[in-house]
Amino acid sequence: MVHHELAKQIAQYAKRDGIIDTPISRLALVRSSHSGEPVHMVQRPALCIIAQGGKRVMLGDAIIDYGPASYLVASLELPVTGAVTQASVEAPYLCFCLYLDPAMLSEIALTLPPLSATTEDGGGMTLHPMTPELIDAATRLTALLGEPANAPLLAPLIERELLVRLMTGPGGGVLRAIASGESRTSQIARAIAWLKAYFREPFSGQHLADLAGMSLSSFHDHFRRVTAMTPLQYQKQLRLQEARALMLADRLDAAEAAFRVGYESPSQFSREYRRLFGVPPARDIGRLRAMPQMATAI
Repeated sequence: MVHHELAKQIAQYAKRDGIIDTPISRLALVRSSHSGEPVHMVQRPALCIIAQGGKRVMLGDAIIDYGPASYLVASLELPVTGAVTQASVEAPYLCFCLYLDPAMLSEIALTLPPLSATTEDGGGMTLHPMTPELIDAATRLTALLGEPANAPLLAPLIERELLVRLMTGPGGGVLRAIASGESRTSQIARAIAWLKAYFREPFSGQHLADLAGMSLSSFHDHFRRVTAMTPLQYQKQLRLQEARALMLADRLDAAEAAFRVGYESPSQFSREYRRLFGVPPARDIGRLRAMPQMATAI
């Protein structure tokens, strides 16, 4: 399957390393000239297509390796660690990223046949074999960056085409289930939305189960199936990533950042920070300030 034209388009409009937002709504391009450095982020729901290079994504205890032969779909907001595994100055990692529009997904879901019970639920991040139709549509959407007069009219049409192909292809049942609001996955999505909004607050598993409208045991089972982690692990990653952002952007010290995100014990915060990021807070932030490109999610 030929990705040359998509790679050419991405390289044309992504001149520097990092995530590049584009004038086309919800379309971002990603470039990296180096491999190896893990990047921690909360991944928004998105379609990701690698045109050149390779990447490893770690979600909880799940590891996903992919490249141009596959496309990745994140159906929910998930804290992940990503590392580019194939990239060089001569052949940089190049990725097409389309953030998913919930309103458009819901509109399309209404036009599709009902889901069967066996296809409506699944993981919040899935990998599927690439298709010529997806590559073609992604290439056409990226090429519209060179047509600013036509892009506002044509981009929504190609975006809709991409979403239809996702929702009717392998793994599309998860997106349809979330869009319809009538599945186990959509119930877990309600709990995730609460955790994201109130990650600084303590919580009980029963409270989240009640929000999801599930029994406690069923909630924990489905939450782990969707996110590859427990609710407490999910909250912990949100807290640590927010603390890291506060220390980097607002120059807070570790104790103040820990307090801001809900930790009562600075020592516990430092232990958990080191476990996630590999080094203590002060050393990590000093490293990021010395090499700011490392702080960019790729």
